[in-house]
Amino acid sequence: MKKIVSTNNAPAAIGPYSQANLVNGVLYISGQIPIDPSTGNLVDGIEKETHQVMKNLKAILEEAGMSFCNVVKSTIFLKSMDDFAVMNEIYASYFEGGNYPARETVEVSCLPKNVSVEISMIAHQF
Repeated sequence: MKKIVSTNNAPAAIGPYSQANLVNGVLYISGQIPIDPSTGNLVDGIEKETHQVMKNLKAILEEAGMSFCNVVKSTIFLKSMDDFAVMNEIYASYFEGGNYPARETVEVSCLPKNVSVEISMIAHQF
């Protein structure tokens, strides 16, 4: 059975999708962009954007009773690969002890609301 996971500590969905779905112990988190859920505003600059996206993902993971330790797969979309090194350093800082998930990072021509980064994740309950 599918359970929809939703929290006010991450931005509300801006389209016909859920923040996340939990199915048989696997959490599928929709792509998160750098919207501050307390204000509804976008943050600006790749450093702030990456931190906000990771905070949004963390809030959804926590709502499902998980953490970044449970993440098994990430997909990262960047508007410019020139931002890769900065994004990568910030992203890595959220995973303790090198417990990194599988991942791909792709450059795209445009993202929702013209942001610089969007990240989705898949996590598994252990």
